[in-house]
Amino acid sequence: MTNSQPDPRWTEVDDYFTETIAPGDEVLTAALADSAAAGLPEIAVAPNQGKLLHLLALTQGAGNILEIGTLGGYSTIWLARALPADGRLITLEYDPAHAAVARANIARAGLDKLVEVRTGAALDSLPELDAEGAGPFDLVFIDADKVNNPRYVEWALKLSRPGTVIVVDNVVRGGRITTPHPEDPAITGTRELFDLVAREPRLEATAVQTVGTKGYDGLLLARVTS
Repeated sequence: MTNSQPDPRWTEVDDYFTETIAPGDEVLTAALADSAAAGLPEIAVAPNQGKLLHLLALTQGAGNILEIGTLGGYSTIWLARALPADGRLITLEYDPAHAAVARANIARAGLDKLVEVRTGAALDSLPELDAEGAGPFDLVFIDADKVNNPRYVEWALKLSRPGTVIVVDNVVRGGRITTPHPEDPAITGTRELFDLVAREPRLEATAVQTVGTKGYDGLLLARVTS
């Protein structure tokens, strides 16, 4: 849920929210610190957004979660903490270096028995999950390369059940989503995502703009109906 430079007031409000109702802890702080030390881009969800994912997973009663785009495992930890003791989270990360940082962060959080980090292109890993019968997933969080967002949602549908919740991050693109930008594949892919969701009869969806410490962006929230 990050794009464009934040207004200082947005950051102050996010900080207030985080301090009062969404505080982190040593494990989450260390995950961000180790990710930064390893040179990962600082594009993880904000703490209050991580708490939102956690609450969505709890509200959903999710026992089987799929995440597309791991980075350093910060959002993975938030999501996995909502799982029951016999739950499972599979997270897909393209970059082996990012995956190594994520595995270490997840292990420090004591969640490595619940979480599996798979390395490689998600569009290669998703058919493998389907062939293995890994679904249906109760919740799918998509936060990877934006050009492939339509394909990721198509796969999320294949790996879902009626009632599955799909969350797609970074769909506002600093407000640029409203007009075509052929030079920007991230915007092109995101607009194709909206077109796909709009015509897909199995999805009921909305999108929300967000501002905060991560700038001006937003998320798409969809529920599989059939």
